Amino acid sequence: MSPLPRFASNALAPDARIGIVGGGQLGRMSAMAAARLGFQTHVLAASRSDPAVQVCNDATIGPFNDTETLKHFADHVDVVTFEFENISADGLDFLASQRPVRPAGAILRISQDRLAEKRFMADAGLPVAPWHAVTTRADLHTAAETLGYPFVLKTTRLGYDGKGQARPSSDAERDAAFDRLRPHPLVAEGLVDFAREISVMVARGVDGHVVTFDPTENRHRDGILDISIAPARIEASLAREARAMAVRIAERLDLVGLLGVEMFVTADGALLINEIAPRPHNSGHWTMNACLVDQFEMHVRAVAGLPLVDPGRHSDAVMRNLIGPADVALCGEIIATPGLALHLYGKTDARDGRKMGHVNLLFPRGAMPGEFGIQAALGPLRRDDAPSFQTEPEDAEAVA
Repeated sequence: MSPLPRFASNALAPDARIGIVGGGQLGRMSAMAAARLGFQTHVLAASRSDPAVQVCNDATIGPFNDTETLKHFADHVDVVTFEFENISADGLDFLASQRPVRPAGAILRISQDRLAEKRFMADAGLPVAPWHAVTTRADLHTAAETLGYPFVLKTTRLGYDGKGQARPSSDAERDAAFDRLRPHPLVAEGLVDFAREISVMVARGVDGHVVTFDPTENRHRDGILDISIAPARIEASLAREARAMAVRIAERLDLVGLLGVEMFVTADGALLINEIAPRPHNSGHWTMNACLVDQFEMHVRAVAGLPLVDPGRHSDAVMRNLIGPADVALCGEIIATPGLALHLYGKTDARDGRKMGHVNLLFPRGAMPGEFGIQAALGPLRRDDAPSFQTEPEDAEAVA
């Protein structure tokens, strides 16, 4: 039997096993990318029916904070990564005592707590919108006086896709939101007059080499990402600045892996950091069809110690999320429409507001059409109100 091919001496061998904490669609697509590079994957998931479990080599089913479950998982992998933030940081610390964890648990702790994240940005001298920590009613009153109405009040942990937040416009709404949102402390954020939201995916390897994908323009509906346009329609100088900010964050975090950095472009052309996510990101799904190396392969390369190369974007792209039963009902038309690349996540319960898959649409590089051209090309997914897309960020309403 001839030997398996080998990569660099400090990289995982192609037959190594990558452990993925979390069984969702990001883990699913990461496992598929790992398979393309010859790696096996072992997923730690809550259920055998989870999307990532459907495509991995093996799975451990159990809670993310149970030592026995984590030990069994660690014993069957060579390196550990994760596919979403709502996991146990203590559990990740335990895994780090058994195997390399990339990105590190310290980064997870920052990204899963909005106050820690904002303090990190402040310490790094990065621009963010006005905010206040809210532990007491006195803090809440100070935030309202400083930020003015309306402002956004959020939980510091676990909120996503518009959940765990309120937008008070009066003293009464402010006090009701404080009583409803738990646990405390909360974070109050000022509204931002922004022209568009963008994101940058940045990858950093074990050797410190950093690469970035082109900035992406993001549009939201009902607090959930609806459509991403790549590259973002911004000035080249602003795109360079956005990339540089993403690199600065990755290096300051000592990242090994992939990081999504959400930003606002204000009405006067400045950049403000919104949030970071140390994993593949919904707004990077366009890379699956428009780049030679997509975000999932880049994440796997970083975690496995492989070289990071230029992503090689060969096309402009539009990504459209498929949300809930209404969009799933269109899959028959979508798959029959030339030019639409359908990616389904293997979820059987199409609930309202649930991400069930996405569609990528390509255009020749440099030939992205206007709003109506994009909508026409989306066929069954076109929206008649294209020029008036809502632009709320994924976990907020027009805030940083």
